[in-house]
Amino acid sequence: MDINTIISIEKRKNELPALSDHTFLRYFNFIALYLAQGIPEGMLYFGLPAWMAVNGKSPGEIGAFVAVVTTPWTFKVLIAPLMDRFTYLPMGKRRPWVLTGQLGLMVFFVLMSIVPDPLNNMTLFTLAAFMVSFSGALQDVSTDGMAIDIIPIEQQARANGFMWGSKTIGISASLYIGSHLINSFGYHTAILSLACAVCIIMIVPATLKERPGEKILPWTKGIASSVNLLAKVNSWSEIGKSLLRVMKLRNSLLMIFPLFFATTGFGLMNTLLPIFTIQQLGWTNIHYSEINATASLAGGIGGMMICGILLDKFGKVKMLSFFLVLLMLLPLSIILLKNYWNTPEFINIYISTYNFLYVFSTIGMFAVAMKLCWKKVSATQFTLFMVAANLGLIAGPAIIGFLKNKFSWDYIFLTFSLMMIITLILVQFLRTDDQLHAISLMEEQEQNIVHV
Repeated sequence: MDINTIISIEKRKNELPALSDHTFLRYFNFIALYLAQGIPEGMLYFGLPAWMAVNGKSPGEIGAFVAVVTTPWTFKVLIAPLMDRFTYLPMGKRRPWVLTGQLGLMVFFVLMSIVPDPLNNMTLFTLAAFMVSFSGALQDVSTDGMAIDIIPIEQQARANGFMWGSKTIGISASLYIGSHLINSFGYHTAILSLACAVCIIMIVPATLKERPGEKILPWTKGIASSVNLLAKVNSWSEIGKSLLRVMKLRNSLLMIFPLFFATTGFGLMNTLLPIFTIQQLGWTNIHYSEINATASLAGGIGGMMICGILLDKFGKVKMLSFFLVLLMLLPLSIILLKNYWNTPEFINIYISTYNFLYVFSTIGMFAVAMKLCWKKVSATQFTLFMVAANLGLIAGPAIIGFLKNKFSWDYIFLTFSLMMIITLILVQFLRTDDQLHAISLMEEQEQNIVHV
């Protein structure tokens, strides 16, 4: 053994283990990345709409803003095939894209922070928020693809609990801190602080490899993993054919619909709550942000500590159905107990319960979707599922102006219950084990073709 080989081995001993080889680092990495995803969402979907509401913007204007900044998440269907087709394998299959998304978040937050007089410059304000959201979508696609590639199936439910729990914590933290900063120090300082937070989190994916022997950065030493070289997709036609095969499966097609209806309800409720509490009940944006952030934080911690265990023990579809039933019944408390609307404790309990169930049902929904994916085209397939979900997140805020003009608050809350009922019915027809068996057969067929 020559001296260079010995030095190389000693250097590897001093490096952190790769994500593929270390369970704790896997969880830590995805907790950090999903925390970073939550930071823009907390302000774009909750903090800024509340700030706009307290400054007199109409429900239609606020709903339009939320709908526009949600739109980039539908572009994931175009981004994902690029990630499956092109990457710099010496740095990992997904990590180069993850770092690109993180960098985009940081840069566009800085640009968003310098928009002058944003409430009277809505076009530029919305465009800047749109670009932040686009970077978040880019980071999301690559992170989800990495999760499906790296996390063993038996750890996916637990990992989803950690991931979506940390995302919710990121949402609540950015909402709470950002709302206080925007009221105390102004819009520009609040948004710039988010760029700093994303920059700090970027250290995690910048220092953890996907698989042993890969490069940390383009100019460092390392080679592509044999696992990634074997799984590399060499043409657009191969992506298209593989994706078509897996999406034609019954459960793949079916999963699109509960994702859409559930997130339509979530998008509606998430946009409704700041408008309802501020413009109907007379809350301040700080009061709403504090309550919602605390509730989201509790839901996120619960999701990290409990939800993955429940999904593993009782089954993903069973627990998801249970959460949906509770969400379906929840708005009845608002409708039947209207006399308590001006009792802060009652509304606080409602917001807290909703956030808890929202986090748990989201974890369950995406854990089921992840289980249905074929690793060969995981980024593209999971993205198709998420496009359905993001279309719902656009549809929910987009219809709130129409609903408020035509109906009372009671019927708007009932619309949310209707979305949960439809989702609950559709989920009962999912068969995840059948999907895994079908994917296994497709992989065997491909291996036989290669050997022939």
